[in-house]
Amino acid sequence: MSVATAHTMRGDSGVADWPRITLAEAADVLRHWGFADARPTLDWHSPRPLSAAAIAVLGAGPMFIKRHPVSVRTVTQLEEEHAFMRHLRERGVPVARVLAAPDGRTACTVAEWTYEIHALGLGLDLYRDAVSWSPFLCAAHARAAGVALGRLHAAAAGYAAAPRTATLLVANDRLMSAARPLEDLGEWLPTRAALAAYLSAHDWRRDIGAAIAPWHAAYRAVRPGLAPLWTHNDFHGSNLLWSAADAAARVTTVFDFGLCDRTTAVFDLATAIERNTIPWLDIHEGHTADAHFAMVTELLAGYCSERALTALERAALVALLPIVHVEFALSEIDYFHGITGSRANADLAYHAFLIGHCRWFESREGRALLAHVEHLLQDTT
Repeated sequence: MSVATAHTMRGDSGVADWPRITLAEAADVLRHWGFADARPTLDWHSPRPLSAAAIAVLGAGPMFIKRHPVSVRTVTQLEEEHAFMRHLRERGVPVARVLAAPDGRTACTVAEWTYEIHALGLGLDLYRDAVSWSPFLCAAHARAAGVALGRLHAAAAGYAAAPRTATLLVANDRLMSAARPLEDLGEWLPTRAALAAYLSAHDWRRDIGAAIAPWHAAYRAVRPGLAPLWTHNDFHGSNLLWSAADAAARVTTVFDFGLCDRTTAVFDLATAIERNTIPWLDIHEGHTADAHFAMVTELLAGYCSERALTALERAALVALLPIVHVEFALSEIDYFHGITGSRANADLAYHAFLIGHCRWFESREGRALLAHVEHLLQDTT
């Protein structure tokens, strides 16, 4: 397997944690999926950092092959994602189609790797090279994404599967929903050895407690009234395909459900705002930066055109925005410290992501964003 480069936590490129998928490897995986005479070519390797992926081209068409360390995703854990995707496709959401092997399974394990294959979705990959936390190219794309997210949530209603069994690299609000989140986190740590080892070197109760304190009680007060819903939890421009390259583009495919879980609609919406409209890469470098208010406006307008927010959801959104990232940040720390062995990335996840994002919302710029969202939500009543 060849050495690869990938996006880093700082938004640039560096040596990837995982080797590229090779031509021989792709052919073997495709044969497992029933393409007996597969002689693929590899058209593209993904620069994303948390797994390895490539587009394989063969007579049956291009296919997206994705490979995970088995320590991060098992077959069963991937099939939890795939079942949700299938539910959405059956209800008209343009979700990338997951291919099943002849044995009916939609994932397989070979040695230390777990594989899945998707048919390529329809549309242009306008954000293929965008790093995490990159903004939309224009406010019109934010509106189109909001429309697509609202439709996804409408289709997800009634999907009643249990929450994810995976703990690494998934996003949810179980901890922020708890009455005593620090105590609950302490109870989790004996089952999450890498996260426990990392946090043991920090005064994490003080750090996390202070970071969430301005927001947690307000969110906790309204959380019991929010309806549970399976959600995407990583809804940003580079997980969408588009109809055209101009401002009139609409979303034609939604993909990458790796972070999905049973949360609430407002959790997914808050995540979409936090991922797509705040210039985190500039903020992480110590620069003062405002959120992209026009994109926030259009994202919310597009969403509410498809699915109206309840009064409780409007209250929850403002309280949740500063803490929506907390569980995923803890999951990243667990991953970097326990799987890739990168203390530097674990430190970034702890200081810049987990703690830093909360603190930004206490700044002038962060409070201005919350005030803007609150004003917009008043207009939707």
